Amino acid sequence: MIEIVGLLGLAAAGTGVLWYGSARLEDAANDLADSYGLPAVVQGAVIAAVGSSMPELVSVLLATLVHGAFELGVGAIVGSAVFNLLAIPGLAVVLGGGIDTTRELVYKEALFYMLAVASLLLTFSLAVIYNPVTAADSLVRGDVSRPLAAFPVALYGLYVFTQYLDTADEGRTGDTSVDTARAWLRFGVGLVVIVVGVEALVRAAVGLGDAFGTPSFLWGMTVVAAGSSLPDAFVSIAAARAGRPTVTLANVLGSNTFDLLVCVPAGVLVAGSLTVTFAHIVPMMSFLVLATIVFFGISRTEMRLSRGEAWTLLGLYAAFVGWLVLESLRVSSVLEL
Repeated sequence: MIEIVGLLGLAAAGTGVLWYGSARLEDAANDLADSYGLPAVVQGAVIAAVGSSMPELVSVLLATLVHGAFELGVGAIVGSAVFNLLAIPGLAVVLGGGIDTTRELVYKEALFYMLAVASLLLTFSLAVIYNPVTAADSLVRGDVSRPLAAFPVALYGLYVFTQYLDTADEGRTGDTSVDTARAWLRFGVGLVVIVVGVEALVRAAVGLGDAFGTPSFLWGMTVVAAGSSLPDAFVSIAAARAGRPTVTLANVLGSNTFDLLVCVPAGVLVAGSLTVTFAHIVPMMSFLVLATIVFFGISRTEMRLSRGEAWTLLGLYAAFVGWLVLESLRVSSVLEL
């Protein structure tokens, strides 16, 4: 019991450190966006999204290279994506008021994000089909190779290119009052602090998995995912209260797109090849697809997120957490632990 309390304390401390580092990094990212004259949607979907996704990227790299637990990193990414889609918009509306959506967000950002979900699931499926791994148990596994991992990264390159074209068409000028060099320095310092906070979260997830005798990726989907996404939640709530809902939703969708197309493949590209268990990946990705469909449908209705729709999103996230608790207690066996 003392060990579990200590691990939870480590996770809380890591979340606090991560929060501080993320705030520094995102402030620097916003200054850089102003310096380069980027429009609000691009600022939220690319600059702020990449900045806020650094915890997820670091979690995949640390889980893979330091702890040898790639699926923990994947679980953290999927859990973070679900949290971003359901909890952040829901909390932003409940605590900050209704959020208006735009056709650009719904038909460009949301649709491209849905393509990101499909491409990552396709990558894992191709790994199982063309690079199967034989194991003592009956679970189906596959090796994700570098060529397969390069496919979603190339898709993200296309996403950035489309954002670049939109920025070029607007012809905005940058804010010359911003000290660009100082902003990049603050960005680097924030990244270092994030590494420290994420390492604490990953260690806590691995320890909790050992303490409860369950795979660490389950704790990655909750402890690491929520810890790495909480800073985004507070930033989005503040943005909604300040009357900047476009940045809030663009950040959510852009962050998830970066997580799926860059953060997950990054572990493979660094390690060379990594094994995934299809029985673990498919249920996780299936719930993410469900969350995506619900979010897209709600965002499109009347082009506004109402309070009632916000509670629907929060209720679905509560169901997600409840499902993971049942899996941990072995009441449910969808994940075939």
